[in-house]
Amino acid sequence: ALFLLSITTFLASCAYYYPGEAIRDLVRDRGWREVQFDAPPFVLTGFVKPGANTTDTVHVYIEGDGRAWIRRLPPDDPTPTDPVALRLAMSDRAPGVLYLARPCQLTTRATKKACALPYWSTRRFSEEVDSSMNSAVDRFKKESRARQIVIIGYSGGGAVAALIAARRDDVALLITVTGTLDHRAWTSHHQVSPLTGSLNPADQAARLAAISQIHFVGADDEVVPPWSPSPICAPYQLLTTP
Repeated sequence: ALFLLSITTFLASCAYYYPGEAIRDLVRDRGWREVQFDAPPFVLTGFVKPGANTTDTVHVYIEGDGRAWIRRLPPDDPTPTDPVALRLAMSDRAPGVLYLARPCQLTTRATKKACALPYWSTRRFSEEVDSSMNSAVDRFKKESRARQIVIIGYSGGGAVAALIAARRDDVALLITVTGTLDHRAWTSHHQVSPLTGSLNPADQAARLAAISQIHFVGADDEVVPPWSPSPICAPYQLLTTP
C-alpha cells in the first residue's frame, strides 16, 4: 500500500499542466468562438468575439511570445500561461474582434504541423511566421466584410503586428504594448543570442511611418525598455505607464 501511495504521489507531482485548457475554458465562459486558420505552413488558433459578423473596422490582437524561458532555455510548448493579449481583446468594446495566437500556441495534435522549436525562438518573427499570420488577418477581414483593421500586439506580438502592418495598406492604427520592435537592439541589450532568421520591425520604419501608431511602454520595464519603439515611429505617440 505504501508503494502504491508513493507511485500515486510521484505521478501527481509529475502531472503536465497545459495552459491551453484553462484558456479554452475562459473563452467558452465568455461565449467567444474558436476558429482555426489553415495558413501554411501553420494552422493558427484564434478566438472571435460573439456578436456582429460584419463591421467596417476589425480589431486584431496578436499574442506575445508565450511561456517564459527557463534558465535561457525555450519551453517545449509556447502556449502562454497568462494570455495577456486575450485579456486585452476581451476588454475591447468594438463589435469585430479577433484574438490570434502565435504559431504553435494553443495547437492540438491535429494542428501541430510545421511546429518546430525555432518558430518560438530564433525564427519567431520569420517570413513564414509573418506571412502565415497575415493570411489569417486577411481571412478574418474578408469574413467580417471590413474595410480596415486596427492591429494590436503584446510583447513579441507587437513585433509581429508591426511586420504585418508594414505589408498592408488597410491598417487604420497600429498599437503595441511593451512591443519588441527592434529585436537586434533588444538581444544586444540583454546580451543574448540574436534572433537569426527573424525579420526586424526596425527595418520597416519607412513603410510604417505613414501609419498612425500608439506604443505603450513601462517606465520600469526591464524586459522591454522604454526606448524600444523609437526606431520605427516617426511620428508616434509614446505612452509610458508606471
